[in-house]
Order: sequence, then structure tokens, then C-alpha cells
Amino acid sequence: MFSKYKKGDEAGKGPNLKAVPGGAEATPNVPVATETAVESQRRVQSRTPAQAAPVDKERKRKERLGEIKLELHKRLLDNLNLSALENATESDLRSEIVAISGEALDEMGVVLNREERQTLNQDLYDEVTGLGPLEPLLKDDTVNDILVNGPQQVFVERAGKLELTDTTFKDERHLLRIIDKIVSAVGRRVDESNPYVDARLADGSRFNAMVPPIAVDGSLVSIRKFKKEKLAVDDLVNFGAFTEEMAAYLQAAVATRLNVIVSGGTGSGKTTTLNALSSFIDDSERILTIEDTAELQLQQTHVGRMESRPPNVEGKGAVTQRDCLRNALRMRPDRIIVGETRGEEVIDMLQAMNTGHDGSMTTIHANSARDGVSRLENMIAMAGIEMPIKATRSQISSAVNLIVQASRLQDGSRRMVSITEVTGMEGEVISMQEVFRYQRVGLTPDNKIIGHFTATGVRSHYSERFKMWGYDLPSQIFEPFAAE
Repeated sequence: MFSKYKKGDEAGKGPNLKAVPGGAEATPNVPVATETAVESQRRVQSRTPAQAAPVDKERKRKERLGEIKLELHKRLLDNLNLSALENATESDLRSEIVAISGEALDEMGVVLNREERQTLNQDLYDEVTGLGPLEPLLKDDTVNDILVNGPQQVFVERAGKLELTDTTFKDERHLLRIIDKIVSAVGRRVDESNPYVDARLADGSRFNAMVPPIAVDGSLVSIRKFKKEKLAVDDLVNFGAFTEEMAAYLQAAVATRLNVIVSGGTGSGKTTTLNALSSFIDDSERILTIEDTAELQLQQTHVGRMESRPPNVEGKGAVTQRDCLRNALRMRPDRIIVGETRGEEVIDMLQAMNTGHDGSMTTIHANSARDGVSRLENMIAMAGIEMPIKATRSQISSAVNLIVQASRLQDGSRRMVSITEVTGMEGEVISMQEVFRYQRVGLTPDNKIIGHFTATGVRSHYSERFKMWGYDLPSQIFEPFAAE
């Protein structure tokens, strides 16, 4: 259908599984008639390292299968009419790959069992239509992040823990070909003159790559997988990310249009928390979202989504988050949600919070609520705005009402470790009070963190505001809880 078969002159080429011996080399005969008990014991002990032979045999077999796959992939590129693949169905393409690979294996004299043939054909299908060795990891719902450190090391994150996989690339050229396939699909390039790139996969996953010579030991790739199903507040409560009392407080805070900043480190669950908080926004409000990579999954009816754009190959055409934010202010929003504030757009974000767009939300990278305020000050300074420190802090204290601190703990679990209110200014210092926190107690023998959520005993600064809006929270949720 799509192929132009090549026969005859290529027969017998390529690696041959049958020609490679499966066992260990034969050892010369040793006379044992006069062997003493000590010599016999030494001879038995000398055989102990041979137990690693099955592992070596499996590794060598995997390498041979990789060589066969590489040869078959070359033949597929020669035989398949790539321009016709765009209109081909999956079943037609799979049957064509099976036919071409079957004929090539016969010509190469390679014998594979049924399971190996199925695995090989699936790998070839992934190479032609997908991202090769990364495709099974992208389809695995238990994998959150994929991290590639050169062609021979692929790590994944599952349940907050990194683990090394047996997935490998043939060589650096194979890895570079997959990277180029990803970035070319979104109109970008990566090479020695432009050795790093940000992109978004077709399913919304975030992709970042850095290639040699900047990447010393081979190309570096990180993929943050896009979650197709949004975690609701109830799901996060069930997972232990925070408590029902904290959820009730956050519902009141979002519904009464407090300006919220979600703070945390990389992979701490900031975007997940922001998604959950957005569920408390009334469906009648007009929401505009601004992101570098579209990840927010808001369920409201009236949502306008914007995504920034990097410069093209010629270095032109960039649209920054600040450009989007300035334009959003002219689009009659009730709330503005910025996926992540990390640059000069902080000025426009704070002005929006101060000028009638209350209830706006964003995320920042910081280790604590106090660090988050310092980060805001630093970003204002980096934006080139010469403003007295007292005026800067006054702007922040009047704009930001609530800082929610998310954290990924050492056992891989994600917790909302602190909820802090910004209450105003005392002299030249921004005054803050912590309302809820996660109290760590210790570790279990298997390194699981023992702890509990508790209120600090401080009544919310916004209690009267909550009452006015119809959210009269019981005083009990602000009382400290002592774990048994």
C-alpha cells in the first residue's frame, strides 16, 4: 500500500540472532581424580561469579534486539511512502509495518518468537508515528515526569519518587532524532547554535531539552506530563494534601475574592492547587488565564485562555506573559489567573489586584510565605522599576491577601504546609499571620513522614469579610489540634 519493497540485494545483511551462542564458553577439562577437598571447595567457589551470566545474556540479547530494530527502522524509512502516512489508518500502518519487518527479518535470517516480534513491531510503530522509546512512558498514567540524562539513562517519577527505567536509546543520534521530531512539530529548532528549547507536546505535556555541547554527557530531556483528569478538592483532601477545615477556609477565601498566591518549589503541586482553588469561583464570573504553557483546567463557563509565545527562528514574534496581562486588563475580566509569575509581569499582576480585579490568583517559586514576599520584591526590582522599598512593600501588602504554601516532602508526598494571611504594614515591614500549618512529628522506619495539620489558634483577619459574604466559618476550625 505505502511501501516500495526492496528485495534480493539486501538478503543476509544485518545482525543474526541464531549465529550468536547463548551459553558460556566451554572450559577445558580439569583432572579431578587427585583433587583434594580444599581444591574441590575452591573450584566450587570459583564458579560463583557465573551466576551473573543470565543477566549478561539478557543484556546482550537486548543489545542485539536494539541493533535489529535500528536496521528495520532504516528499512522502514526506505520502504514506506511517508507522504501517504498522513491519511493512513492505524490498522493499515500496523499491518504494513508487520509485512515489511517480517520480510526484512527473513532476509536477515533472524528468528524471533511471537512475543519478541510483537514487541519489535510495537517499537517500530512508535518510532514511525510517536516518540520511540519514550512512547510507553508517555502512555503510562502512573508516570508524572520523564527525565532523560543521555541515551542510556531514563528516569521517571512515580508517586513523588524518582526511579531508573530500563528504557534506553540506541545512541546519541537516536535521542537527537526524537528531540528534533518533537521541536520541529511546533516550528522550533535545536542545534549547537541554539542548544536548548521549550516546547509543548500534542497532549499538552511540557517539554524541555538541552543538547551538546552544553549538555556534556549527552542530551538532557525533561517532560512534565499533562494530567488529563483534574484533581478536585475532595480528591486532594482524600490524598491528605490538606484537611476539610482548610478546604472550608479556602472556599471562603476564594469565594469572597481574596487575592491568592500559591507558593512552592518545582513539582510541589502549585498548578494542581491552583486548579483546585479555581473550582470555588462562581460560574457567573469572567475569568482570563495567562500561562507560558497551558495547564490550567478551569471548569467555569466564561473562561478566556491565553498562552505566551517565544520568539521564532529569526528572534522575532515573541509574546510575553506581560503582553498578555496588559491586554487582559482591557478585556473586562472579573478575575485574572496567571499560571506562574516569575518576571516583570509581577508589576501588572499587582496593579490588577489593586485596581478592581480582586480575586485574582497566581503561583510563584518560593520556600515559604515570607520568602514569597521577598521574591515579589526582587521581581519588582528586576523589572527596572525604581521604587522605595516601603512603597514596594505597601503595594504588595495591599494587593496580596493570602499565600498558600505547597511543598513536596522528602518521602515524595505533597502537602499544603502553610496558609498565611497578609494583614498589612507595620512600619516598613509587611505583617503576616499563619492560620494553618502542617506539623511534622517524625519518620517511620520506611522513611514516611509522620505529621498532622493544625490551626495555629489565630482567628482569620478576614472573618468579618467572610460573614458579610455569607461564609460564617465556625470558630472551632481556627483552634489548634493536638495529634493523639
